Amino acid sequence: MSEALDDVFGWELLQVGTWGSREALLAGCRTRRHAVVANRRALRGDADIAARLSQLPIANGAVDAVVLPHTLEFETDPYAVVREADRVLAGEGQLIVLGFRPLSLWGFRSRAISRGYPPGLKRMLGARRVADWLELLGYDVSLTRNYLFTPPWGSTAPRPDVPSALLRRGWLKPWPAGAYLMKARKRVYTLTPIRPRARQTAQPIGGLAKPTTPRQSN
Repeated sequence: MSEALDDVFGWELLQVGTWGSREALLAGCRTRRHAVVANRRALRGDADIAARLSQLPIANGAVDAVVLPHTLEFETDPYAVVREADRVLAGEGQLIVLGFRPLSLWGFRSRAISRGYPPGLKRMLGARRVADWLELLGYDVSLTRNYLFTPPWGSTAPRPDVPSALLRRGWLKPWPAGAYLMKARKRVYTLTPIRPRARQTAQPIGGLAKPTTPRQSN
């Protein structure tokens, strides 16, 4: 995660949703300030704001970067959360999304458990689907990287309260990646005003006056 934040600069970074401790997840943050918004149903002590994630109490274009750490998978309407993140993000700002891969051991285990895995997870959104949403909203996806090469079982399985183990890329990768990190930049379109053309008058043919239709005599 720290590598993804290396070129993220500006005044404000907003983390929408909680996943582990903010110190571990945003350790490489280079913006002047950062804040964490938590869902009112899952409010934690290290969050700065409690709100509905699809209705953030933040002005349009007020932040330079937004991080969604496995946030979309726990929300009833994930696209509404993406739209809200787009609303508060300034032009040329960066959006970072963490998500589980549906075609992985983590995805298979989540579908095998009625309450989802990790507990409370509603659905898994593939990287291609999230990229389509972002492209529709006018983003350029600059990076998609797989991580989480640990199986979702046993005593060594990562937990939401231990983000360092979940976000660290291992040297030995006997298992397929269970999650992905996607990074995208919000495009800004420059509007070029079109000046109305002056009305052109008819020019004579060959430098001579235009012929006229002779009048018919009665």
